[in-house]
Amino acid sequence: MFKFFKNVAREMRKVSWPKGRELTRYTITVLATVAFVAVFFAVVDLGISQVLELIAKE
Repeated sequence: MFKFFKNVAREMRKVSWPKGRELTRYTITVLATVAFVAVFFAVVDLGISQVLELIAKE
């Protein structure tokens, strides 16, 4: 198990971590994408609910 953690530590040193400006840009991109997807599915859900409500009234 110690060998595993030693290997993990060695590999983590090889990782290229994003700089501050890159990290900010990536964070904004992720938040904007999540917000867009949430709004999209809310609109789709509302549309489906309205269609089902129309069908149920008839």
